[in-house]
Amino acid sequence: MDWIAPLKIDFAVFKGKRILVTGHTGFKGSWLFKILEIAGAELDGFSLPPESNAHINSLKFESRIGPDQFGDIRNFDEIRSKVVDFDPQVVFHLAAQPLVRKSFVETRETFETNFMGGVNLLESLRDRNSLEALIFITSDKAYENVEWEWGYRENDQVGGIDPYSASKGAVEIAFASYARSIFNGRDIKMATTRAGNVIGGGDWSEDRIVPDCIRSVQNQRPVVLRNPNSTRPWQHVLEPLSGYLRLAEVMLKGGNVKSAYNFGPNLTAAHTVEEVVRGIFGVIGEGELQVERNSSNVHEANLLQLNCDRAKQDLSWQPRWGFERTIAETANWYKAYLENKGMNEITEHQIREYFKELN
Repeated sequence: MDWIAPLKIDFAVFKGKRILVTGHTGFKGSWLFKILEIAGAELDGFSLPPESNAHINSLKFESRIGPDQFGDIRNFDEIRSKVVDFDPQVVFHLAAQPLVRKSFVETRETFETNFMGGVNLLESLRDRNSLEALIFITSDKAYENVEWEWGYRENDQVGGIDPYSASKGAVEIAFASYARSIFNGRDIKMATTRAGNVIGGGDWSEDRIVPDCIRSVQNQRPVVLRNPNSTRPWQHVLEPLSGYLRLAEVMLKGGNVKSAYNFGPNLTAAHTVEEVVRGIFGVIGEGELQVERNSSNVHEANLLQLNCDRAKQDLSWQPRWGFERTIAETANWYKAYLENKGMNEITEHQIREYFKELN
């Protein structure tokens, strides 16, 4: 089934809440920031300044997005100052260096951002009496991936071969330590979340398949696939965000939650990189691909899937959009962009279509 009735989230729990989003100028962070503003939250952000073509620059907010929200998560004094000044009740942590291949070039920076950046945030929050909920986003690549055919569960081993995956596995261990020692006995709900490969409008990152497709159309050059048969659990950006929001809702209502949750498509929904490219080009109506077998020594996993039974059972969460809908919504966003349409309106429309009760 490619469409399921919208996930029921009580967005009223976010209205008026002081919510801090780290990484709010990034791809996923900008979508989450927009949803929370529509929901009436009192928002603040902490992130590096956005690139000129960043999704957040195309969005309209009642409050200003500006320099007072910019900072480096690697700088403890900067994130600590933000936390003390804003005194958040809810924190969504998304700030990260998110690219696997970049982690081979900027290895130290990747560990500093993903591991020590996470530690800096946790340390900044340790004495905050107003904090009610912490949703700490890591990655499906935090798992020690042996490329088995069944999905990883939340209690499987974390780790990673490449520096990006290792940095995410490492911060999972640090988070667990803080939760079980520093925050132990405190009335604070906290959990990590791990999501599969996310696609959707507004992602312009280097070396990601959908942005590469759009740039190939713009430049009238074929997109080159290194590993066309690599399988990923593709999902629209709104899918994991709905999971984070549902988790936060349960936390704020005093429900019991576990220490980690996976958010991804059903195990039968994995598709190859080539299927994604052909689907995007099919909706846009143009584009060309060519295969250039990977001769690099950079490690890239061919198979990685998540088991999301815990989120389904504990949170009544499930993926809403199947592969075809995910490709269509993603490609239609970029098609509108290429046609110079108003991207704030397109983004809001997709949000309201997904969360039909968010009015």
